[in-house]
Amino acid sequence: MTKIGQLEDTDIDISIDEGEAGERRATELATRIRMVAAQDPLLAQDLVEELIVALDRAMDGTIRDHLDGPARGIAERVLGESDPIR
Repeated sequence: MTKIGQLEDTDIDISIDEGEAGERRATELATRIRMVAAQDPLLAQDLVEELIVALDRAMDGTIRDHLDGPARGIAERVLGESDPIR
C-alpha cells in the first residue's frame, strides 16, 4: 500500500444530500461574485441584480417571500414596488 499524502475532510467533496449540494453551489457562487466585486464592483452589482430578476422569474414572482432584511430591500429596489409576477 502506497501512502500518497494526508487526506483531510475538505479533500473529499461528497454531498450528503441534495440540500447540502445546493448550499455548496450557492457558497461557490457567492465566492465568485465576491471575486468579481473585488475587481469590478459595478459589474458585480449588475450580476446580482440580474440574478435577482432571474430568480424572481423562476420562482413565479415569489423571491421577496424568501428574503428579509437588506436582501429583501435590494430585491424590492431591483424589482420595483410592483406586485410579484403571478
